[in-house]
Amino acid sequence: MKDAAPRAIAVNKAVADILAQDQGRLLAGLIAKLGDFELAEDALQEAAISALSHWGRSGIPKSPTAWLIKVAHNKAIDRIRNNMREDRKANELAIIAEYESTDYTSLETIPDERLRLIFTCCHPALEDKSRVALTLRTVCNLTTTEIARAFLDADTTMGQRLSRAKAKIKSKGISFTVPGPELWPERLSTVLSTLYLIFTTGYVNEDNTTRDLCKEALFLVQLLQQLRPDDPEIEGAYALMLLTEARRPARINASGASEPIESQDRSRWHNEMVVNGQAILEAAVLKRQPGPFQIKAAIADCHMHVGGPDWPQIALLYQSLWRYEPTAVVALNWSVVMAEMGQVQAALTKVESLAEELGEFQPWYAVRASLLAKLDRHDDAAEAYNLAIEKAPTDASRLFLEKRLSQIEK
Repeated sequence: MKDAAPRAIAVNKAVADILAQDQGRLLAGLIAKLGDFELAEDALQEAAISALSHWGRSGIPKSPTAWLIKVAHNKAIDRIRNNMREDRKANELAIIAEYESTDYTSLETIPDERLRLIFTCCHPALEDKSRVALTLRTVCNLTTTEIARAFLDADTTMGQRLSRAKAKIKSKGISFTVPGPELWPERLSTVLSTLYLIFTTGYVNEDNTTRDLCKEALFLVQLLQQLRPDDPEIEGAYALMLLTEARRPARINASGASEPIESQDRSRWHNEMVVNGQAILEAAVLKRQPGPFQIKAAIADCHMHVGGPDWPQIALLYQSLWRYEPTAVVALNWSVVMAEMGQVQAALTKVESLAEELGEFQPWYAVRASLLAKLDRHDDAAEAYNLAIEKAPTDASRLFLEKRLSQIEK
């Protein structure tokens, strides 16, 4: 009895460590055969509960991960048998036969199906927010509460969103596959956009998350690169995240306000991350298969030049990006570059033409205020800054805008 408590602690830690490290891979393997997110999650959860009692009695097995997936398979088989319907019996029996013929002896013998899982979670039939939530839940093992907090949602709201996403995958028969060559560029773009949205959500809402979403996004894009090496757009997305993440320690100054790239303390940047990001970007560009994420990474790199941003080069890059993404947000960012190159009135005209499309987008108000200030339209700029401050997503951005407003009120 004396050894029971330490053994229970060791078993709990072993199960927690395996799920933290390998849950995405285990779930992907189960979903690949089941084609059912809910059943796979339930089976794995039941297997983990069984491990707590079984390993407590018999000790932790030689290959605990293989034990978990084998027991999860058995739990899934039991559920399928209990819920068998006559009209689907042949198909369900085939699934059972496949499970029962599978012999896993270690993690290395479990096929890594996470690439398929990522493409399924990021299917274009799902809404942006649902793609992000499902990816974080299944691949990164974030809890519903953690995901809800990142999006400032209630737990029940996020739980319903996740359930609807899984149900939609099932009802629409969305295949658990990696797209073929003809669909690869389009589907990869959706995946990378989802991963980058995870990254930017963590970057902007840093104070609202219990898990570092920037690190989760970096993990996912690294995983994608490992599973599909030498794809230049994956490399471009990875480089973009690294170059942005490298600046994170300097993005907020001592007064708690956001600090623009050109005035950040470069000594606080993660230099090794900058060098790594630049090397990955260079490798991608040398493949001569340009794409939007490579261009965005190049823009980030040009912003970080010693001596200040290379505005002419950035303007050319936005011109290239426009061919891939002719969106209002790209137009807004391009307008900022125009203003930096002396075309302030033209930039303001362009920004104001985007009012209808970007009326709910806080950066539009901040950019417009900045341009009005550059044109010495102080009363209009003050009004615009007050609107931008009202809509500021974080305290850091609010403090930055308040400082700009105080400068024109002097």
